[in-house]
Amino acid sequence: MKAVQITKPGEIKIIEKDAPKAKDGEALLKVLYCGICGADVASYTGNQPFTTYPRIPGHEFSAQILEIPDNDKGLKTGDIVTCNPYFNCGKCYACKRGIVNACYDNQTMGVQRDGSFQEYITMPIERIIDGKGLSAKELALIEPFSISCHALSRADIKKGDKMLIMGSGPIGLFAVMRAKALGAKVLIADMLECRLELAKEFGADRIVNVKQNNLHEECLKFTDGNGFDVCVEACGAPETFLSCLNEAAHGANVILIGNGKRETTFVHSIILKKELNIFGSRNSFTKDFETLIDLVKNGQADILKIVSGVYEKEKAKDAFEALVHNDGTLAKILIKFGGEI
Repeated sequence: MKAVQITKPGEIKIIEKDAPKAKDGEALLKVLYCGICGADVASYTGNQPFTTYPRIPGHEFSAQILEIPDNDKGLKTGDIVTCNPYFNCGKCYACKRGIVNACYDNQTMGVQRDGSFQEYITMPIERIIDGKGLSAKELALIEPFSISCHALSRADIKKGDKMLIMGSGPIGLFAVMRAKALGAKVLIADMLECRLELAKEFGADRIVNVKQNNLHEECLKFTDGNGFDVCVEACGAPETFLSCLNEAAHGANVILIGNGKRETTFVHSIILKKELNIFGSRNSFTKDFETLIDLVKNGQADILKIVSGVYEKEKAKDAFEALVHNDGTLAKILIKFGGEI
């Protein structure tokens, strides 16, 4: 079979390798579509600290079941599915308490272990999630959607809550969709007008281009001077985190999704003064995948709007290069492995 492999930073090759064989408790899957995550791009550029080389990237994907034993999940040959790609040890303190998404020895497909950018993979049956009739392209978008879903589940978001989302990348855009499904009123801020316009299509109540507008003034108008009930940081930058602290109402929830490398300096008394609740968020749970599949199936989120392009697997390097040099016009790119479904 063919696989896309990052052999070293900046180098991608299409390699030939043996197709896998399913072990006990596993299914053999034919990969259909894979999304390129920011973590995959970081692996390609050499900026992902957890990646070793050579590495087959990919953890956002859809697949068709080719072989599967009888199982209590009702999954069968021919089903179009997606999968939970975060392998946990089951033994650490986090796993023993059910916080498997934050396993001490987390092994995410495409980062710490080979991922889905190959024609066939095997997966433990318990990690396979029924697609419930969604298209293969839609199912390849469920994993990044689940990141935003899990993040927003960290706080008790109520209908009518006013929410600030800093960053309109794919995770920020998915956060808009999830927030609107929960009944929140959303202001999203970014520097890229094209991304903000997409956020508006996804239901954002107000968009703010921070290059053209004073963010603080716009936030005061939107919240009647009260500040936001929920602030979501989806960039991973010190500046956007500080904006969340500054624009949060007293007693607000601040949720961090963006994963940054730069240090942030601030006077922490603002957290005490406002009695803020600060939540980190990592990966997601299988239940988040299931929630979102139902959401999309019921027509509450048109996630295909986020797809900026689809590349054949042989053009994977072109797709990665397009994202490395992205001027903001690209949101999510898919790689096609198994044809149209």
